[in-house]
Amino acid sequence: MAELVYRPAIGLARTLFKVWDLKIDCQGSENIPRSGGAVLVSNHISYLDFIFDGLAALPQKRLVRFMAKESVFRHRISGPLMRSMKHIPVDRKQGEAAYAHALDSLRSGEIVGVFPEATISESFTLKSFKSGAARLAQEAGVPLVPMALWGTQRLWTKGHPRNFKRSHTPITIRVGEAMEAPREQYAGAITRRLRGRVHELLEAAQRAYPVRPKGPEDTWWMPAHLGGTAPTPEQVRAAEAH
Repeated sequence: MAELVYRPAIGLARTLFKVWDLKIDCQGSENIPRSGGAVLVSNHISYLDFIFDGLAALPQKRLVRFMAKESVFRHRISGPLMRSMKHIPVDRKQGEAAYAHALDSLRSGEIVGVFPEATISESFTLKSFKSGAARLAQEAGVPLVPMALWGTQRLWTKGHPRNFKRSHTPITIRVGEAMEAPREQYAGAITRRLRGRVHELLEAAQRAYPVRPKGPEDTWWMPAHLGGTAPTPEQVRAAEAH
């Protein structure tokens, strides 16, 4: 079936990237299968992460169907777009339907994008992973493809204003080798290995990132353990508890 919305949306995104003069460094796209189903698993630090995750799959001529919260599909603008691009709505109170939808997509040879942290990490470090990505890969008999993004939080993230001006912002993307998800293995053990691999890729992306904060007022996008002023994971959990 022709992609009447998805491919034009990609063209628009690429045009915006040029307007914003983003410096995108993407490595490892060859690890994304050129055919067949796969679960693409990424860290989550920005509202725009799905765009850059999808960008990494384009050299392999693949489109990614992302699992996203159901409220996005109810929005008068984003809703019709998300449905037209065959993304998958997730109602966190009734996740069975989204799981079944994603499983059908995988079995039909699609790539499904998952953010196993479920929500944006305000500390810009990895949160704990939910096991859904591993279970999907096991049940569908498809590989897991880990990846990591860095720099997207500088464009638009939780608790900070959007920065869509011509900012020359670097975006670093690293895609790792595919991981098998054997059915006989415990999904929790696969999830731990998966999180460890995404963590390695995130550290590699951070090391490769070409800029550092310009001054004390520009340290908000760096995690505390790297000398930034983003809240620590403990501070985020304490704030959420209140």
